[in-house]
Amino acid sequence: MDPTSCFGVNFNFPLSFLPPVFILVFVFGLIANGWGLNSLWRNWKKLGNVNVFILNLGIADILYLLTLPFLVAYYLNDRRWIFGEAFCKVTRFCFNLNLYCSIGFLTCISVYRYLAIVHPMKVMGRLTVTHSVIISAIVWILVSLQSLPDMFFPKNSANMTLQCVDTTMIEYVEDYLQYSLIWTIIGFCIPSLITVACYGHVIVLLCYKDNIDKVLKQRSLKLLIILILLFSICYIPYHVLKNFNLWSRVLSKQKICYKWSNGVYIAQRICRGLVCLNGALNPL
Repeated sequence: MDPTSCFGVNFNFPLSFLPPVFILVFVFGLIANGWGLNSLWRNWKKLGNVNVFILNLGIADILYLLTLPFLVAYYLNDRRWIFGEAFCKVTRFCFNLNLYCSIGFLTCISVYRYLAIVHPMKVMGRLTVTHSVIISAIVWILVSLQSLPDMFFPKNSANMTLQCVDTTMIEYVEDYLQYSLIWTIIGFCIPSLITVACYGHVIVLLCYKDNIDKVLKQRSLKLLIILILLFSICYIPYHVLKNFNLWSRVLSKQKICYKWSNGVYIAQRICRGLVCLNGALNPL
């Protein structure tokens, strides 16, 4: 939100909340991803085609984790961005790339798990590493195209060139809200529905069939638990509060201010910190 829009909104909250969160995610995320990639390397043949998606998931996480020290410096420096406008947009782009690539690759893993458990005979020998590589490339391209428009929205105002906001300035908030809603549907809602449908079917099958391989069953249940954590803690609250906060900014621009505006802003900032946890939870 813009400090000139509505009074009573605590814009200083992120300065104390986000840096510790980013530092913890950076340290734990690097350790977890290092462990995950090492484990992937040692068990490359055992994991099958899914390992390509896991590898890309790790790459997306590390790309984002490497931008966190700059964001820590930004918030500790009272929201003064000293690394240039271009790198500001690159940093925000990396966040979006990580977030939506994570959702995309988790969806791919869910579909592969579904096919392996529900239709094992139909896909046996048909899905190769080449297919996984091609699908991964498509995910990177689609997510990049979805995230690209964000880079054309100004991240600072003419008289505050040292800022680096994660959405856009108040002058362009209506257009950004429309873009964000479309982005949420394509980048989050559709993949989420696919994931829920796949795992809903898988869980039903795992519960009612005893001839499923125990290792495969345990791996699927573990991934399901991680997905539930990611979606309930990270993805769902972030997307709901992000769009709600943008709508609140549209209202404040029209001089329509509500008491709940501060609560929405703080909740959105908390979710902004929590969604970063996906970079640390993904390797698990």
